[in-house]
Amino acid sequence: MSLLGFAWDASSSYARGAALAPSVVRGLLFSEASSPYSIDGIDLADAFGDRHFPDLPEDAAEARAIMTATVAAALKAGRRPLSIGGDHSVTYPILSAVKAAHGPVNVLHVDAHPDLYEELGGDRWSHACPFARALDDGCIANLVQVGIRSATPEQRARSAAAGGVMLGADECDRVPWERLQGAVYVSIDLDGLDPAFAPGVSHPEPGGLSTRELLTLIARVPGEIVGADVVELNPERDISMLTAGVAVRLVKELAARML
Repeated sequence: MSLLGFAWDASSSYARGAALAPSVVRGLLFSEASSPYSIDGIDLADAFGDRHFPDLPEDAAEARAIMTATVAAALKAGRRPLSIGGDHSVTYPILSAVKAAHGPVNVLHVDAHPDLYEELGGDRWSHACPFARALDDGCIANLVQVGIRSATPEQRARSAAAGGVMLGADECDRVPWERLQGAVYVSIDLDGLDPAFAPGVSHPEPGGLSTRELLTLIARVPGEIVGADVVELNPERDISMLTAGVAVRLVKELAARML
């Protein structure tokens, strides 16, 4: 497995700050305050030996190309990419590399927002658009979104046209697990959680999942998790490193599933 960090937030639509997250999560993940074990007791002490946190240029197209190349290199080396963002725009360049290695994959996307806009503010590569771009590019076989509570009619129509499943935070018991067999990519936007559990995000939306509900979703994925990301932590808005701690826990549990 490769631990990747993409310090990018220039595609954010409201508040920047998510570019600070990879270094914060990496620091906490490897600090003495953090146990090297997953909840189920899997020893992760050697799980993160391969780490790449590339410097990204200001140009968005160049930055996306570097992200895709970084993920592609990990996959070519036989390692599964576990990425820390950054805003959610990083997911499309990651999925581009995953598609090249695995073909279209099934995606479990946890978020308050579906991120299916055709464009936002004139930007087709906004953090509000990655799954629209991934669908356009044939990266996704089945799209299952959980925690959604801020979807526009446009985005609901985009999901329906792609045969996607869009579920609210109160519908975790309705996840169609049969659509998440085979190769699965997991993308977690921390604002999918209720702000009580993850206040350190740029777009908090009350009424979200609990940390326990999200951990249960990760544990129940029936397919092989071939890649994952945890995005949209904004350390500038965090409280006592609470959200950063949640991000670290998610990284550990995803890593345990990807070993």
